[in-house]
Amino acid sequence: MSLPARQLTIEPLTREAFAPFGDVIDKDVSEYFMINNGSTRRYHRMADVDVTEGGGEPIISIFQATPLEYPLPVKMMERHPLGSQAFIPLLGNPYLILVAPKGDTPDPSQLRAFFSNGRQGVNYHKGVWHHPVLTLTDKDQFLIVDRAGPGNNCDEVFFSDDVQLELAIDALTQQGDQRLVSAAS
Repeated sequence: MSLPARQLTIEPLTREAFAPFGDVIDKDVSEYFMINNGSTRRYHRMADVDVTEGGGEPIISIFQATPLEYPLPVKMMERHPLGSQAFIPLLGNPYLILVAPKGDTPDPSQLRAFFSNGRQGVNYHKGVWHHPVLTLTDKDQFLIVDRAGPGNNCDEVFFSDDVQLELAIDALTQQGDQRLVSAAS
């Protein structure tokens, strides 16, 4: 007999809550200084790129993602043991983040889910377990800063059938964000 799936609670994305996993890239809560003769605000050093281990170098890419079906059975997680990985939304659409602390394998009881308002990016620290991109909008786009170079920089772990976890967006759509209501239907 299979146990019902444990539904993960989706938390707001804040610097404090996300700190064990990486950095929140959010100009709305960042300090700045003026440059270019006072015409430009520079939100400086919002995250550190950590990719040089084992001869790596930083690269910039764009991911275009399609939403998965929700409620989502959580069956796998991945990590990048040789470098950080930043996701910066380009189109301003809300999206989800699913993470677990560093370790040899992700502990399903330690998974945490976060909601980005679409103006917040994240920078996963090296070795932090995370789910591949969880967009809520079709053809959503993210600027990615991560590592290229020698070595295996992507570990994937698939949970056994005994692990019953589910990520649902019902609570978010009940809060009335119209972009989520259309993404969920």
